[in-house]
Amino acid sequence: MAEKQDIEYKSSWHTQYLKWICGFANAQGGTIFIGKNDIGETIGVDNYKKLMDDIPNQIQNTLGITTEVNLLKENGKHFIEINVQPYSVPISLRGKYYYRSGSTKQELTGTALNEFLLRKSGKTWDEVIEPRATIEDIDEKTLKSFVESSKDKGRLPDTSGLSVLEIMEKLRLTEKAEITRAAIILFGKDPRRFYPNSFVKIGRFKDDTDIQFQEVEEGNLISLVRGVIDQLHHKFLIHNIHYEGIYRVEKGEYPGPAIREMILNALIHRNYFGALCPTKSL
Repeated sequence: MAEKQDIEYKSSWHTQYLKWICGFANAQGGTIFIGKNDIGETIGVDNYKKLMDDIPNQIQNTLGITTEVNLLKENGKHFIEINVQPYSVPISLRGKYYYRSGSTKQELTGTALNEFLLRKSGKTWDEVIEPRATIEDIDEKTLKSFVESSKDKGRLPDTSGLSVLEIMEKLRLTEKAEITRAAIILFGKDPRRFYPNSFVKIGRFKDDTDIQFQEVEEGNLISLVRGVIDQLHHKFLIHNIHYEGIYRVEKGEYPGPAIREMILNALIHRNYFGALCPTKSL
């Protein structure tokens, strides 16, 4: 059996393999075999008696977790099986976090580490309170427009007489009267003051490297959706014209619902924290 996301073969034991154990614990769990070559053939280990004491102790002392360590025998050769269970809490090795992805071990840093820690805590990035922001950073006009539109479609209960903060609480965008990152992204007056990636750059290219012109749209998510679609239709997309009798008919370059869905997906699923997102192209 070849190595895969939950199986790793090592010909002998080295303490650096604690990184692999850490990666399995932070991912979906897995098994490390000590005394097998890269294709899974048993080559055996000579010091298996000492390793059966050392490995569990090293795992416990450095990672703070327990694993199932078994001594097995095949074709007269001893090998060791280390079964690692997935953990619901983040596991670190000397202050560093590793994660098993495919058949590789990766060290988590930067944005990937932040998202990993949030996920292990049961939260997503947008659910976290933004301590730098207050209710004054919410654009009341955008919020009211959203509320009216939602009420017209029957998706929001009556909010008559409620303050901005009370409406935000109904939308679950606050925690103990403090607003979340999602609140700033959705309804903030100036989201870029908190998250520099909160903008959309639109460009029309002649080819992969030759840009003909471009525009930048800024603002909260609600206004970005409208602004980007308006910009596309106004400046970037071709509208073919034909006549039906005396009536002029314009047909867009792409179907309207497809453009709307593309823009919504790009804005909702993008990463507003860390490095800039890859460009989405038509």
